[in-house]
Amino acid sequence: MGSCGSVRHCWCTEDVMEPTVRLLTLAAPKGRWMVASLGKCQPQREDVPPRNSFSHFPSICLSLMQLQYQGSPFSDPGFSAPELQLSSLPPAAVSFKIWHAMDDAERLRQAQGAFLALTQHLQLVGDDQSDLNPGTPILLAQLGAARLRAQGLLGNMAAIMTALGLSIPPEEDTLGLVPFGASAFERKCRGYIVTREYGHWTDRAVRDLALLKAKYPA
Repeated sequence: MGSCGSVRHCWCTEDVMEPTVRLLTLAAPKGRWMVASLGKCQPQREDVPPRNSFSHFPSICLSLMQLQYQGSPFSDPGFSAPELQLSSLPPAAVSFKIWHAMDDAERLRQAQGAFLALTQHLQLVGDDQSDLNPGTPILLAQLGAARLRAQGLLGNMAAIMTALGLSIPPEEDTLGLVPFGASAFERKCRGYIVTREYGHWTDRAVRDLALLKAKYPA
């Protein structure tokens, strides 16, 4: 593994994208790190002023926002289906014991693969929602913003891996062939899974980056 000195110069930079997550916000403006807790998030109507909108908590509320536009059962209070998964998208769920036993390289490889898949899946979900809910610009905008954040985190991880002397896997088509005949219900399920996993993976990435920051302080 590379020296900590090489890490200092690649991941505490001004162009690090700021991921906002369920519990923590991790930012690195001008080489500084900040951790801030977020308040409880509730879905808002599109006519609510921007300062109270979902845009302030993208990875917290993206899944909730996406659900409220899909109709029942997705929009029903308390809807949750953790058993639903996509074979093309790695799940973020991992026990703390397993996560803690991983070395830096393994955490980074898993996160890099996940965010590569997420960038592609978020594009697909955006296309799905453009067809299913064309009159919801706020939802479509937040899906686009989530894809940009995923791309930003992917770039940051690649820089860290390079500094540590780790090889970066070539970009792959994680989606493969997407059936164009998918039903509206199937596309709604797909959107739920992707936005849910996006939030979980962003949480996990922040935890991983915080661990690296503690080991290699700027």
